[in-house]
Amino acid sequence: MRRAGRLEIGEENTGAAVRRGSAKAVFLASDASENARKRAEGFLAGRRALLVTLPYSKEQLSERLGKSGCSMAACTDFGLAAAFLSALAEGEDGDRFSEPAQEMRRRADRAARRRDVKRKSGREHHE
Repeated sequence: MRRAGRLEIGEENTGAAVRRGSAKAVFLASDASENARKRAEGFLAGRRALLVTLPYSKEQLSERLGKSGCSMAACTDFGLAAAFLSALAEGEDGDRFSEPAQEMRRRADRAARRRDVKRKSGREHHE
């Protein structure tokens, strides 16, 4: 996922993804510091990306993402973000993630419809 550019890991990369408008969701470790939380909220001020606090600690997040001391990450792909949130919604804390999962699925579906319209209009111009 990292090579495909679908996941930005760490505070600096997350902030950059949000600023360029490519972040669809920002994920924050459950034990992220208050400063990290405020920075994430600051990144997202006036933006449409979702902020989701994960049921994973910084240590667990770092281990899974391969970067030490990681408290946040940004997903830049609607489909991946929707799939991840849906998996969380099916887990132990499912109630907490069902609403963000539904919202991300709605956004993913809308983005797919926009892509389809662009593709169809692009083909009409080339024919």
